[in-house]
Amino acid sequence: MEQLRRYNNQGQLLVELLIALAMMAILIPAVTAGFIASRQGKAQERQRLEATALAREASEAVRIVRDGGWSNIATNGTYHPEITGTTWILASGPVSVNGYTESVTIADVRRDGTEKIVESGGTVDPSTKKVTVTVSWGTPIPSSVSHSFYITRLTNLSWIQTTQTDFDAGTKNGVVSTNTWGGEVTLGAGGKGDWCGPNLSIVAVDLPKNGVANAVSAIPNQVFAGTGENASGVSYATVNINEADPPVATISGTFDGFKTNGIFGEQNYAYLATDNNFKEIEIIDLTTKPYSEAGYFDAPGNGNGNSIYTSGNVGYMTSGSTLYTFDISSKTGSRPKLGSVDLDGTGVKTVVVGSYAYVAISSATTQMDIVDVSNPATPTVVAKANLNTAAGTDVFVNSTGTRAYVSSSYSAGKPEFSIVNISTKSGTLTATGSYTTDGMSPKALTVVPGNKAIIVGTGGSQQYVVIDITDESLPIHCTNHGRSGGLAIPTGVNGVASVIEADGDTFSYIITGDVTAELKIIEGGLGGAYATNGIFESSTLDATNSAAFNRFVANSILPANTEVKYQVSGADAVNNSCTAAAFTYVGPDGTGATKFATGGAIPLSTGPGYKNPARCFRYKAFLTTSDTFSEPILTDITVNYSP
Repeated sequence: MEQLRRYNNQGQLLVELLIALAMMAILIPAVTAGFIASRQGKAQERQRLEATALAREASEAVRIVRDGGWSNIATNGTYHPEITGTTWILASGPVSVNGYTESVTIADVRRDGTEKIVESGGTVDPSTKKVTVTVSWGTPIPSSVSHSFYITRLTNLSWIQTTQTDFDAGTKNGVVSTNTWGGEVTLGAGGKGDWCGPNLSIVAVDLPKNGVANAVSAIPNQVFAGTGENASGVSYATVNINEADPPVATISGTFDGFKTNGIFGEQNYAYLATDNNFKEIEIIDLTTKPYSEAGYFDAPGNGNGNSIYTSGNVGYMTSGSTLYTFDISSKTGSRPKLGSVDLDGTGVKTVVVGSYAYVAISSATTQMDIVDVSNPATPTVVAKANLNTAAGTDVFVNSTGTRAYVSSSYSAGKPEFSIVNISTKSGTLTATGSYTTDGMSPKALTVVPGNKAIIVGTGGSQQYVVIDITDESLPIHCTNHGRSGGLAIPTGVNGVASVIEADGDTFSYIITGDVTAELKIIEGGLGGAYATNGIFESSTLDATNSAAFNRFVANSILPANTEVKYQVSGADAVNNSCTAAAFTYVGPDGTGATKFATGGAIPLSTGPGYKNPARCFRYKAFLTTSDTFSEPILTDITVNYSP
């Protein structure tokens, strides 16, 4: 038994030994592997930290390279950062240094229609790049760290054009650069003179006899003048104006027999409003030598003719407080009455535009009536103007029938010039803007191209006053930059008419109380031939390197019936210069079919033709007016770009 117990103990020890050996076979490799892994993990962690630091350094290097110019990172590809001189550059391809491989990958960024970044589709954003920085190593365990970020153009520069010098450097077609508002571009308003700096350098004309002229009308190259202040002059004289520089005026014929209160001239005929109670309107045939009566209109009653205007086959005249229409489909003999309408006072001047007659009324309560003459047999007063002035003396209406300009007699504390919005022709109208003539009592007015009104009369310090009406709410005396803005004519000015000649020159003709030189000629304009549309093409902005042109802002002054629109162009340099660059102009949709209304984001394009980004940039401004007497004004433009 004792021997059996000894054998059992020996067997137990053997089993325990075998178990211990088995456990050691399991644990020793694990412990060894753990020890080895621990040593390798510490190395891997150290390498990852070093790689992360290298990646951060590479990212900062990319930003520094970008700050040196967008062109430094504009090309897609794989690079590595390195120092050259005192700054970073991106060299081509990856680089391996001290067991690490560094690479910087630059790729395009695409955006959808809402400007959100998308992985595919959309359009390439030339001002944003995706940068991926990767640092990898091979031992003890092959690994890498990588991160991506977006980088954009940060530099914002501005190209500002606002002075006359800026605009002088551009190309002008139908436009001029001036300095009325501190530097601007506007449509050519004709002539070599300056409306705001009038002078009497052109030789005046002495009308026959010693009468005082008080009525004037004009068409290109021809002035129609009449007398009515006294009986010492001829009733009527035609003055021909040639197109010499300066023009020469000659009297080509006269007609006599009565006093003339109003006059209207057209090719071959002159219409005179007279004091003849049997021929209130006299029609003069200008094709005969000497001039002869062609026909006349005898208004009912024994009144005088105060004003006359013709349009088509209808004549319009006022006598007292009545507007008459009469037939002039034929000019000979007694012309039949068509219709009449009572006015709100004595009608002293009549103008017809379209289907409406505008009558200046000599009344302290109503200074203008608007009469619907679409049916000349039944004219009807449809609107009136109460301008809070003294009695009306004259009226001028723009070519679109949307603005009326009314002069009134002098009255202390009240304006003598009013602008009336007549777009709506009903009810009682009031002034949208007014001006006080500083003691001058107006007799007549005209409006000329270039947003200018001319008021003439007697009294005050100037009897010929030029008003800038660009801002309708605040007409101002045109005295900018040392210009007089008017003329002192002590004998007074009794009438004024203005014309645009076929060659684009503009003139005003005034009749004065100077009995030895009644008719005076004043050349106006802003330079350049008169134009209703024109194009300004800017000088070239050379950004030196490729730049993204982001947006532009344009400011303009737009009187009624005028507009300015814009197109832009980006182009590549030719032979490292913008001088020979080929510019293709586009609107907001990136095509030449559209134009910008005020400014906005500049479209992107890789070409052909228009390009953005690009090195060279220009813009065009398109100026138009539908009103003969109003011009738009481009005052300044600012282009924002990022090189």
